[in-house]
Amino acid sequence: MTDAVNKRKTPMDINSLYISDLDGALLNAKAELSPYAAAELNKMIASGLCFSVATARTPATAFHILREVALDQPLIMMNGVLIYDMATQKFVRKEIISPKACTQIVAAMRESTQSGFMYGLAGEELLTFYENLDVPAQRAFVRERVERYGKEFTRVDDFATVGCDIIYFCFLNTEENIEAIYHRLTGIAGIRYEKYRDIYTPDMWYLEVFGAAASKYEAVVFLREKYHYQRVIGFGDNLNDLPLFAACDEAYAVANAREAVKQRATAVIGANSEDGVVKFLVNYRSSLK
Repeated sequence: MTDAVNKRKTPMDINSLYISDLDGALLNAKAELSPYAAAELNKMIASGLCFSVATARTPATAFHILREVALDQPLIMMNGVLIYDMATQKFVRKEIISPKACTQIVAAMRESTQSGFMYGLAGEELLTFYENLDVPAQRAFVRERVERYGKEFTRVDDFATVGCDIIYFCFLNTEENIEAIYHRLTGIAGIRYEKYRDIYTPDMWYLEVFGAAASKYEAVVFLREKYHYQRVIGFGDNLNDLPLFAACDEAYAVANAREAVKQRATAVIGANSEDGVVKFLVNYRSSLK
């Protein structure tokens, strides 16, 4: 955290970080931040709130969605694969998948006859690759991100020909097809993976694969140590938020959250469709004054 940021924080907020998931939590059902939420967040940040996000999204989409908010704290991206420092405008943490593990992940993909997306870093530039888009949900995934956020995708004949550092794989398919590749990842050293239902297309599932040290939990631990936060208060809705909750001093599930997330929460707050996270923050901070 820079001195300039520290100087304008109030004593109540200087050591507390409030961090929210995006989809299904801070964002509404249209994957948008409401004008109310943006306005209230800006008021609270200007008055001393240390606010950030921990999302599965990449910088390309997250920055677009949050463009109206004056964020100044580090952001957790891609479920902890990347941490972006708003002050320096650089990635301060990158979890790279080893070449050997990448080869094994691609082999598991081939054995299960699946297709997906592979993400790499060339310096500070994040690149997204695919070999083919043989699932309608994958085509919709690409189309939405290109048209809505201006994100770029690069088609390659073979993932093995990509020469940059690889940080992440993403598969989007039916639960049956996701299970087919999920079980083939067992035993690959140096990685971890998560599968969960897509909140926007309920019959589709995500499988994400990343380095073993990449998680929202590890990312929060990193933030505490590097930026000296003494308390972290988290908000989420889906199974990939459980690691975030485990790292937080307090964790709040929105009303639309999965039952397993609610069970791990400090309390349940308003739904994402009602700006539950932001309304909670407004009331919560008022109660601390």
